[in-house]
Amino acid sequence: MPATPNSPPLADALSHTPRPLQFGTSGRRGDVCDLSQLEIYINARAELDYLQHLPRGQGGLVVGEPFCIAHDLRPSSTQFVASQGARGEIAQAIEQAITDAGMQPLNLGEIPTPALCAYAIARGLGSMMVTGSHIPFHRNGYKTNSAQGELLKTDEAPIAEYVARWRATLYEQPLADSLFDANGRFKTGSRPCTPAQPLARQEYLHRFVKFFGANALRPLRVLVYQHSAVGRDLLIEALRSLGAEAMPIGRSETFVPIDTEAIDNATLENIRALAQAASTNGHTFHAVVSTDGDSDRPLLIGLGYDADGQCEAQFYPGDLVGMLVATHLAPDAVVVPISCNDAIDHGALATVLEAKTRIGSPYVIAGMLAARERGAQRICGWEANGGFLTGSDFRSAHGTLPALATRDAFLPIMSVLAQMAERQCSMDALFKRLPARHSRAGLLRECPRAVSRKVVESFSTDDRAALIKHTAHYFSSNEGFAPLARADYTDGVRLYFENGDVAHIRPSGNADELRIYAVADTQHRADEIVAAALRTPDGILLRLCER
Repeated sequence: MPATPNSPPLADALSHTPRPLQFGTSGRRGDVCDLSQLEIYINARAELDYLQHLPRGQGGLVVGEPFCIAHDLRPSSTQFVASQGARGEIAQAIEQAITDAGMQPLNLGEIPTPALCAYAIARGLGSMMVTGSHIPFHRNGYKTNSAQGELLKTDEAPIAEYVARWRATLYEQPLADSLFDANGRFKTGSRPCTPAQPLARQEYLHRFVKFFGANALRPLRVLVYQHSAVGRDLLIEALRSLGAEAMPIGRSETFVPIDTEAIDNATLENIRALAQAASTNGHTFHAVVSTDGDSDRPLLIGLGYDADGQCEAQFYPGDLVGMLVATHLAPDAVVVPISCNDAIDHGALATVLEAKTRIGSPYVIAGMLAARERGAQRICGWEANGGFLTGSDFRSAHGTLPALATRDAFLPIMSVLAQMAERQCSMDALFKRLPARHSRAGLLRECPRAVSRKVVESFSTDDRAALIKHTAHYFSSNEGFAPLARADYTDGVRLYFENGDVAHIRPSGNADELRIYAVADTQHRADEIVAAALRTPDGILLRLCER
């Protein structure tokens, strides 16, 4: 419809310059100040249209059926936030897109991403999770799933065509006829989400009781670091339903961006202090467990006490957690990204390891699908952040764990604790059963992606002599590095040194951050590599960014 003289097209009337929302490593993420309801609606409506055009056998949706939605605890997920450009009510924008696409929004409320996916996939329904996951508070986004599971990287290009069409349609519409005002908000103003239904919560809990058994964690005593994780109360319920004594610590009503892949010393000390405060009158605990914001990535910390009752805390990286879980499940195919600890190459799982993938759950899922096509029957995978995926059903003496090809935090937590209870050992003793390769991850915040890309590009050369010289200039012998042995460019650049050290540099796919993953023969050396990379003012990453 052409614009009239008194009603300009919406694009001309907007009071801001839109910043298109892009796919990240998994899902769409952006600064909240850029996440207008208009921008969210454009992308969500496009993805719904795309899914409605897919065959049912490929996860396609049918007009008229329910479409599931859930959200995390970030204020902007369901509220307008004055300090963030008055943006927000992202879930409401998605619900409107679902309705306008001819489907019925089914709000499952504040639940973990894997709980939403498990419920929807079991019923052949699509779903969207409103979450910024672990990334900083000023960002948010959402993640779309077909009736079969996560969108894959191969879906992104065709979806972009739908986005372009919807953007043109809505931008060209006269302002007077648009759903949106000049600020990109619905003209109807603030509204609540549709009433939340508690349908998925109990089903997700039952998933673990059915597989592990009601007494699997008895007699463990576990602390749950709750912070602002959406699954914080559900995790306590799950632990208690499996026989553990579970106690909450560190609950926060303001959002805390916990990145389970990069737990720094300050965060670990804060958690240790909370554990110490809870350990009164000789009542000690075996572990602290937690998740990130949308509860699809686990955090496991083993506890010990000295003769004076002082608490000691040890963080265990997610890639090692994944190895313990996989060993417990006895798979015949395992898929992990290139960033994972290479201990997997030296242990029993090496014989079932598939080709390592790029970083991000869509790549791991694609690898699991390929393994299934080759005839594998017990398939799993995980990421360096600990999020665990099952590409097939797994069976125990108690029951069946249905496949869930999306990151899950509860499964790895329950598996590690169940092994501790079964063996009557500490978490430290359990992890010492793995090959002696140790890892640490860290990140440089507020690093523009253009700068991060240039850092990686500086190592991308076919001139081996030049690469060795460039690497030695930054990863020098003064920092304990041996000469470069080889480099891998599967995702970012992974540098292998002759003494066994590994340093992997990669721009984040969800935020302006530059990540480093370190692997070494001792935990001290892995920690040392990350510290050397992030040291102020002359750390390796800082110098690379300034070149």
